[in-house]
Amino acid sequence: MFEGLSDRLERSFKVLKGQGRITEINIAESIKEIRKALIEADVSYKIAKQFTNDVKEKALGANVLTAIKPGELMIKIVHDELVKLMGGEQMDINIKGSPAIILIAGLQGSGKTTFSAKLANFLKNKKGRQVLLVAGDVYRPAAIDQLKILGEQVGVEVYTEEDNKNPVEIARHALDYAKNNGKNIMIVDTAGRLAIDKVMMDEISSVKTTLKPQETLFIVDSMTGQDAVNTAKTFNDRLDFDGVVLTKLDGDTRGGAALTIKSVVNKPIKFVGIGEKMDALELFHPTRMADRILGMGDIVTLVEKAQEQFDEDEARRLQKKIAKNQFNFNDFLKQIQQIKKMGNVKDLMAMVPGMGKAIKNLDIDDNAFKGIEAMIHSMTPHERENPKIINGSRRKRIATGSGTSIQEVNRLIKQFGETSKMMKMMTIGRGKNMMRQMKGERH
Repeated sequence: MFEGLSDRLERSFKVLKGQGRITEINIAESIKEIRKALIEADVSYKIAKQFTNDVKEKALGANVLTAIKPGELMIKIVHDELVKLMGGEQMDINIKGSPAIILIAGLQGSGKTTFSAKLANFLKNKKGRQVLLVAGDVYRPAAIDQLKILGEQVGVEVYTEEDNKNPVEIARHALDYAKNNGKNIMIVDTAGRLAIDKVMMDEISSVKTTLKPQETLFIVDSMTGQDAVNTAKTFNDRLDFDGVVLTKLDGDTRGGAALTIKSVVNKPIKFVGIGEKMDALELFHPTRMADRILGMGDIVTLVEKAQEQFDEDEARRLQKKIAKNQFNFNDFLKQIQQIKKMGNVKDLMAMVPGMGKAIKNLDIDDNAFKGIEAMIHSMTPHERENPKIINGSRRKRIATGSGTSIQEVNRLIKQFGETSKMMKMMTIGRGKNMMRQMKGERH
């Protein structure tokens, strides 16, 4: 995500390395590099120029404290300006209504149908809502089937009228169905076109007038760059949508759409799609996105993802086992499975501050744990429960059964031992802190 832009911005800050203070002379080269980085990321020249003028003005007007180096100050200023450019603060989706209606719009191929299912999954699992998906794309033959398949995947009902070619009628009938069947959110997937035309705009405008949705979301394929921004403006002039969704942000995107769409259409980015899986959807946080772009990681999102997979009862059970030296390979396997549920391993590691650059050229994919899982599954139930009994002959059998080498099995058992020790130390340390706090309260 934004790797090219991140690298170029990093180079622009290096220009100020070794400088004692910021001056108009030594900042000129850095500003020029920042502007070039933005333009290469498909930001329009006009916006890139305005952005760098704002950065320059703030940099020259800032008092550089002796504890802060000019390069660090420049990163802070660029960070703040990026946050402002992307909207300033995170904007929630409006789901007030009975039912709340969300209308999905965009060009063909932008990812509308997939996003509709992802949003249904998000609102069902994270907001506890009863969701109805509506197949309103009457032109693309596979659209209805695709939505039905995705709806089944996420456990959400899909309303269809396969013989009806009137999207306004379908929308009206779907609304009646939602009201009569206890659905408190209705998401309407609409038809896209290969290009903007009057027929398409008239049709979706009619659907909007009929439904009066709480939210109209415009779906943008991030990989189309500045073209996406121009399309969004045309749509907004006619449709006056409420927010933008950037799909395929995990692809080979230069980032121009994410950076500039807010300033062009004056509508917030509400969600970003970051993968193919149905849970690969994130709320858009301008501050966190600026952190990622500047290589600062995104520890808040990482913690949130961890909390989603966190089970308090399971954590207490695990803590007791660790304290008694009973942590075993079954527990180890459960921890791996929880990490996998959080998302792509490389993306998760990049959220740790300072890790993004270190892992940039490493090939880490979703199969990173496959070998470890194969080795654990090749152990007998008794071996998984009692890791200490795994001797040389057992290791050889595990290696053969999992298609790995004895060296890999040895490495796994060593890593398991180190992990167990570390977790035991953390558990003991946490217990001592609690005892100290309790003693402090008594005094």
